Amino acid sequence: MTKSRKRSGASATARSAAPPPPRRASQPPPDSSPAPERDPLAYEEIRRLLSSVFREASGPLEAQESVCEILYHELNHYSWVGIYMVDGDELELAAWAGSEETEHTRIKIGEGICGLAAESGETEIVPDVSQNEQFIACFASTRSEIVVPILRDREVLGEIDVDSDLLDAFDEQDVRLLEWTAAKLSGFA
Repeated sequence: MTKSRKRSGASATARSAAPPPPRRASQPPPDSSPAPERDPLAYEEIRRLLSSVFREASGPLEAQESVCEILYHELNHYSWVGIYMVDGDELELAAWAGSEETEHTRIKIGEGICGLAAESGETEIVPDVSQNEQFIACFASTRSEIVVPILRDREVLGEIDVDSDLLDAFDEQDVRLLEWTAAKLSGFA
């Protein structure tokens, strides 16, 4: 895997297409409380930002990096966002945004929550990762996870993986936004 495929920052072109505002200076500490209620209008604004990316991105990597950056910066309950693409019988990390890269840059299909979503072709939500034996810990602070497959004609091309430091962090707004985003990314794969 090349260094550019692991970058945490979006390319200069992607940043000019839809620059996210700066993230809070510090992430909240891991929390055992559920995520607070979120404003549905914020999700619509994120869709508008992402739509701009999908119109202006010059290729898959730029689109993937921009998606990760926007989701990470705009949704404070997202502590890490990654996009994995299918490579044979494995998932390969293509882009990510967060405080650090995961050591899990390749995951076998069928292993962990990411591998399960790739195998099933279904969105997987884990409200409390400590209660799921299939969970592969990328970060000690992760409390919940959502993985949304990127599909074209029912074939899994990749997936969006989001970790949160909050328990039960993901709701229907997240599912709708991430599934819409995955559908748009399928056009770049």
